[in-house]
Amino acid sequence: MVASRENFPLLAELLAEQQRLDTPVARFSTTVDRTLPAAPGTRHASLLPLSRPGPGEQYAFEVDLDACSGCKSCVAACHSLNGLDEAETWREVGLLLSPDAGHPFAQTVTAACHHCAEPACLHGCPVLAYEKDPITGIVRHLDDQCIGCSYCILKCPYDVPKYSARLGIVRKCDLCHGRLAAGEAPACAQACPTQAIRIVTVPAGGAADGGRFLPAAPDPGYTRPTTRYLSRRGLPPNLVAADAATLRVQPAHWPLVVLLTAFPAAVGCSLAAALRSGGTVVGTEDVKLAAVVFGAAGLAASGFHLGQPRRAWRIFLGWRRSWLSREALLCGGWFGLAVAALVFPAITLVAAAVGLAGLACSAMIYVDTRRHFWRAGQTFPRFFGTAALVAAGLLVPWAAALILIALLAWEHRTRAPDDVSARLQRGPLRRLVAVRTGLGLAGAVLLAIGPGPGTLAVVLAAELAGRLLYFRAVDAPKMPGLPTA
Repeated sequence: MVASRENFPLLAELLAEQQRLDTPVARFSTTVDRTLPAAPGTRHASLLPLSRPGPGEQYAFEVDLDACSGCKSCVAACHSLNGLDEAETWREVGLLLSPDAGHPFAQTVTAACHHCAEPACLHGCPVLAYEKDPITGIVRHLDDQCIGCSYCILKCPYDVPKYSARLGIVRKCDLCHGRLAAGEAPACAQACPTQAIRIVTVPAGGAADGGRFLPAAPDPGYTRPTTRYLSRRGLPPNLVAADAATLRVQPAHWPLVVLLTAFPAAVGCSLAAALRSGGTVVGTEDVKLAAVVFGAAGLAASGFHLGQPRRAWRIFLGWRRSWLSREALLCGGWFGLAVAALVFPAITLVAAAVGLAGLACSAMIYVDTRRHFWRAGQTFPRFFGTAALVAAGLLVPWAAALILIALLAWEHRTRAPDDVSARLQRGPLRRLVAVRTGLGLAGAVLLAIGPGPGTLAVVLAAELAGRLLYFRAVDAPKMPGLPTA
């Protein structure tokens, strides 16, 4: 007996349903007709807005989370089209999960630059290597102006800019602006087999709250990202990143560690020279010379942090909005005054004042990133504590011992158990914490019993370990669920 649809109604119903399904393969086959040549700009017209942004509008990514399968075709296409380095990615795919075992839920997320209304990368760049197009709203990085300082990486809460060691500069997604200008969709949108990514026009103000953004993402009120994440089924508000429990020790940034140990020490020497009133361990001229030596060492080390040090002369360009530019100007001014103070003692106090202002700018560089571990209450005591420690060590050694013990006690105060930096210090960084504490206690003892030739070296080694901990234990924000190098 031959089976037929009439004999098996259920089979007939299932076959009819298959013909009605709007599958990803069916949508892709209707969108891309391989048998007929398509005119430029028409093949992926459904992925682009009908018109260019009008007044008060800009281009933005729109992601249909229901359609995203996590296949990473968008990642591969972006990497290939833009000729990125092997480990360099401008678009990534992550995972959000529900912590409620009774109601399991998983959501893949694709993310690239959000072309924010208030881009932190642009506002922090000391050399004006970023621009936001006034017509399209695209945030572009100007490669030929970048000095490779990587401050934009620290400023961006979404981990968007990426440093290219091969080129010595930072690069990022530019929404394939050249393709958009020619009427073509960006590579990621064209490569997506489910058409989960498309380009839309949105109000240029960006997102003020998480209503159209993602759960577990950094606060959108900071930079006002414009990417729209849509889901018809809705996302549970309690979603967490799949990698939320992963502890990531951050890069050491050794040139910055040396700079932010040596420069506060230099400012402390300048301050001691300005306040000297007798009873000091060494003469005033020696203290001023030590300030110049420490300052020169710190400023020289900072150059090794740049991928393009020969372009460093541009660092003053962003002084109106970048704390890094202000730091460079004030630190450079302090060094000139500190050298001049060797010949003209009357400007010693001026040099100390400028040095303190430069140190405040150094602290604000990190406070302005809005990272929890680098907030003002954590950063200013560390930076100014080193300066006060060195100044007191040259004037009243027993007072310096008390300052050092107070700093160690403050660093070991009780923290919330879910604090990422505290977990890092209790886990992967516990040996560095022990080194910092041991050197600090040894330095305090040496200062208390009478400083000798090696006391300053021990104290500075303790501060160096503390500064290394400052960089390695920071809680770095990023898009939820996305892997990082």
